[in-house]
Amino acid sequence: MIGSVAPVNTTLVFPLLQTPVSRLLTPDANRYYCAKPTHIMASGFFALLDDIATLMDDVATMSKVATKKTAGILGDDLAVNAEKATGFISSRELPVLWAISKASFLNKLIILPLAFLMSFFAPWLIGPILLAGGAFLAYEGVEKIFEYAFPHKREKASPEELTEQLENLSKKEILAHEKKKVKSAVFVDFILSVEIVIIALSTVVEEPLKVQIIVVSVVAMLATVGVYGIVALIVRMDDFGLKLTARKHKTAKVIGKLLIQALPVVIKTLGVVGTAALILVAGGIYTHNMHIIEKWLHSWPSLLADIVAGLAVGLIVFGIVTAAKRIFRKKTSPDA
Repeated sequence: MIGSVAPVNTTLVFPLLQTPVSRLLTPDANRYYCAKPTHIMASGFFALLDDIATLMDDVATMSKVATKKTAGILGDDLAVNAEKATGFISSRELPVLWAISKASFLNKLIILPLAFLMSFFAPWLIGPILLAGGAFLAYEGVEKIFEYAFPHKREKASPEELTEQLENLSKKEILAHEKKKVKSAVFVDFILSVEIVIIALSTVVEEPLKVQIIVVSVVAMLATVGVYGIVALIVRMDDFGLKLTARKHKTAKVIGKLLIQALPVVIKTLGVVGTAALILVAGGIYTHNMHIIEKWLHSWPSLLADIVAGLAVGLIVFGIVTAAKRIFRKKTSPDA
């Protein structure tokens, strides 16, 4: 009929109208109607806690795996930075190391967001970048072996000789020397940081983005704090030893002399360990990410396969770089 009003569906519009008025006016009405939402909220809260616990468990597991994968580069990072942080006046060692540490944190803050964006939008790039980084690590390792086997005629000054030379410089010259060494250390740290982040990211590339962000960030920050913390202890070994030698106790003097004598040995040992780690890490990257190499070395022990692959890649890259340098020198020489 025209002008008639359609009946209202009270079940859909006003669900409370289904309940008798007597029930609504009882004292426990509020408890009755709030029980279900409270139960849902409690369930949601515990579900959230369970998700967080699961996430943290995944993060802890993956962080251990990522840290093991990057351990080789961390060894080289430690050796390089220990060498870079020596050769300063004693009072300037820690300030210089602090400057390098701050720059290292800044490097990570630049690299991490770019790595996560790449993982999200172009995960296929991780493999090629990993192989390129592996080639660089292998080259660096082979170059160090070559320098050890065929040392240059010009001998490198020892840290003690460098310190004596610096004491005769003006304050301006000392600061210029520090700035140059810090710049060199920061550049090396940037390259190693890229490799640390990419290797850590490659271990969690199949995980959700939130796991990737937490795991890789944790590994990157631990790498910086751990490496530069240990370097700070190493470079202050001789100063601590000098303080012990100044004491009257004979045992303290003996320990002090041992610490002073041990510093160059520790740095050289770290260099050898770091070089071996570079070869192993580079070889591991290629044996696990290139099917041809993996097929060739499949029956070999994993350690030997990584060494052979790392040395082979390093020698190839070293040959190419050496040839390119010679060609460039010939073109730029005045006699050419």
